[in-house]
Amino acid sequence: MKSHQSTQTMKPATAAKKLGVYLEATPAEFQEGAVSRDELNALQADPPEWLRELRRNGPHPRPVVAARLGVSISGLARGGVTEALTTEQIEALKQENPDWLQKERATQADVRKETARVKAKNEAKAAERADEQRR
Repeated sequence: MKSHQSTQTMKPATAAKKLGVYLEATPAEFQEGAVSRDELNALQADPPEWLRELRRNGPHPRPVVAARLGVSISGLARGGVTEALTTEQIEALKQENPDWLQKERATQADVRKETARVKAKNEAKAAERADEQRR
């Protein structure tokens, strides 16, 4: 007996998120239909020109903007950035380097340091437990 496997599809918003692009900037045919897993894989493996252009110049969704600026999504909101930005706008913000951006970058750096510290502490504890079990 064969099991019938249906094609997995996702909403355009989910596909756009997985592709790292701003949904409203995608072509109408992408926004209007469901995207199959195979179509998503094909877009990732061999992106069409519109996708390459969006990734290069934007507008970019907030997670991409936050990553390019080196801050959290919450930090963007605290800085008053609530909309998608183009690569040019992101670069202009970097050049301008407003106080909020400096503060949020420092906060993000502290978070990364603390995460690394906790990870190292947990790894040391795990190694210690492994040593005790070997004895």
